[in-house]
Amino acid sequence: MGSRTRCHRRAAASPAAAAFTPDALSVAARHLEVGGEWVSSFAVVGFPREVHPGWLAPLLTYPGRLDVSLHVEPIDPVTAASRLRRQLAKLEAGRRHTAEHGRLFDPQVEAATEDAYELSNRVARGEGKLFRVGLYLTVHAATEKALADEVAALRGLCASLLLDAKHTTYRSLQGWVSTLPMGLDLIGMRRTFDTSALAAAFPFTSPDLPAPDPTSVAAPSGVLYGYNLGSQGLVHWDRFGEGMHNHNSVILGRSGAGKSYLVKLELLRSLYCGVEIAVIDPEDEYARLAAAVGGTYVHLGARDVRLNPFDLPVHTRPDGRRTAPKDAVVRRSLFLHTVIAVLLGGELEGAERAALDRAIAATYQSVGITADVRTWTRPAPTLGVLRDQLANAGQAGDHAAGELAARLHPFVDGAFKQLFDGPSSVNPEGHLVVFSLRDLPDELKGIGTLLVLDAVWRRVSNPAIRRPRLVVVDEAWLLMRQPSGAEFLFRMAKASRKHWAGLTVATQDTADVLGSDLGKAVVANAATQVLLRQASQTIDEITRTFDLSAGERQFLLSADRGQGLLSAGTQRVAFHGIASPTEHHLVTSDPAELAAYATGPDEEADTAFVDLGLHQDDLAA
Repeated sequence: MGSRTRCHRRAAASPAAAAFTPDALSVAARHLEVGGEWVSSFAVVGFPREVHPGWLAPLLTYPGRLDVSLHVEPIDPVTAASRLRRQLAKLEAGRRHTAEHGRLFDPQVEAATEDAYELSNRVARGEGKLFRVGLYLTVHAATEKALADEVAALRGLCASLLLDAKHTTYRSLQGWVSTLPMGLDLIGMRRTFDTSALAAAFPFTSPDLPAPDPTSVAAPSGVLYGYNLGSQGLVHWDRFGEGMHNHNSVILGRSGAGKSYLVKLELLRSLYCGVEIAVIDPEDEYARLAAAVGGTYVHLGARDVRLNPFDLPVHTRPDGRRTAPKDAVVRRSLFLHTVIAVLLGGELEGAERAALDRAIAATYQSVGITADVRTWTRPAPTLGVLRDQLANAGQAGDHAAGELAARLHPFVDGAFKQLFDGPSSVNPEGHLVVFSLRDLPDELKGIGTLLVLDAVWRRVSNPAIRRPRLVVVDEAWLLMRQPSGAEFLFRMAKASRKHWAGLTVATQDTADVLGSDLGKAVVANAATQVLLRQASQTIDEITRTFDLSAGERQFLLSADRGQGLLSAGTQRVAFHGIASPTEHHLVTSDPAELAAYATGPDEEADTAFVDLGLHQDDLAA
């Protein structure tokens, strides 16, 4: 193999540097011995004429250990134009010389000339730029014989990709250093790429999910879910992308599989993309996250926190004008019938419904709200006003109205008045709105859930908001126990796409969701489906519903925390969710970690904006 040079680590090296320095380095003409490994490096000098998005992904799926290094250096427009002119001049001169001497044209020269003209036109129109790109590969093996086999396999793979990989002969050390994550190109064997070819060369897409168009000038969209367990590539998915049937997502997994963790990660990263989000939080797990990103936290069950069911759906447009549906009063009256039925624990009889309808109309009229749109901005009445109208009607001889007034007493003056003893005290507006239901008394869970769902739907159906929105329902099995909650999920799953919105449903009680028609409808209307680790008792139902293969079934039974199966249409990929330290601090629900955070400095939450690189004004824009 030629001469060898052996270097040993100096004893004077610092302990920190020693951790990254091999004990010995033996340099040969075409390989290195680095510690106990044998490595050989290649420089790619030939590329195919046409490439497709993610065309370098097979290098990431190489079964052995392979380091891939892509060095990119932009070329300024003046230099790019000058080089293109010189290249075109050379090619045209060659073609004319061939024609003058009556020789046959070289097909490779003809193809190169056409490509050069097309590239020149794209650069001139500003549709792309030029870059100098160096692609280097380093393969590892345990022995010299194994290295020879790996080298042969790698060169065969490169040949199948129409790549011409050459040994870095007598520069094996420089080739190895060029593939280390240090940004050093000691080989300097570059090739000129345009923007679309360079974008297609980046293997940062999952081979099992459709990749976005790399030639698009639009900003990248979607969120990072994690890395591909099969290829180590990144799993990046856009629920609002073109071609999606809807923007809904369902996340199913056993307790402790990482459902809430993954939901919070997607929520946080969706905020980066300008998506507006509303969260229905039955377990009060999103308070820290809402505080960190400047969101609105509606803590139902806390003192002086109210949502008035009589508020009319009047929306403020970006230009300051206020709009509302033409039949806003009629719609709100119908909703109040549902509110009273939930409060009283059952459907009303005919006489009671008639009395209630008259009392609702009189309640709005008593505060000056009529069918005239100009009156809809006046302060809305409260439940106490409705009770008084029913009581007055009862004194006038309407026994059904008097009975309703008596039954509403606990919610106006009694023990359950905390949600209704005044106008709305919170304004559920902003880029992130979290509705916490944990501290609601059991007697008010039903009505509290109904008020929250009404507030969310009014926000989603607001035509003045022209941006993508997500509605996140964590621990959905708790919500589906309420009839109004199950109907809301069904309506959101069916109609959210029309309002540029998506529904995210996360639950651990898979049997309850798949055991009801409404639950199956929610799952069937989710274009994005994420399955985390499943219990053996429910895996048969999951297998039938999602048509899992034997390998996918076994994977879901043995998956580690944070590992799951992302299914989008006919595409499926096994991934592992990843989070940065700052994201982990905000989304973790581990009791031990939360206890440690609670004993930390009080100002930690105030610095979260700096750590995330976020600002309230930016998120609210």
